[in-house]
Amino acid sequence: MAKVTLVFALLLAVLGLAGYLGTGSLHPTALIPTWIGLALGLFGFLAISPNEGHRKLFMHVNVTIALLAWIGTCVEITRSTIAAHALGKSPDPIAMYSKQALALILIIYVLLCIRSFVAARRSGKV
Repeated sequence: MAKVTLVFALLLAVLGLAGYLGTGSLHPTALIPTWIGLALGLFGFLAISPNEGHRKLFMHVNVTIALLAWIGTCVEITRSTIAAHALGKSPDPIAMYSKQALALILIIYVLLCIRSFVAARRSGKV
């Protein structure tokens, strides 16, 4: 699962950079997925360890980061939609697509981690 984490970290980094460069480098908050990806990548790299305790620790750290980031992203999607509608506007489509992509990538990652943890528990590896 640590190698899968590195793939998701790369996806998040690309999403953040694409959002930032796609908006003309005007909105530094578009880099938030990149920072999340860097955190997942760091702990994913540390999870590639022969020590089972370290591997479990860093994978649990990663899934916690991803879950908290997913919750924060969902809150931000809701908040920005409500704020835009209160002003009689529609939310910025590029920002909304980026936030939705971030939420989708994160929830897929969290679900894959949960599935992996459950499978490890059932197989008796834990």
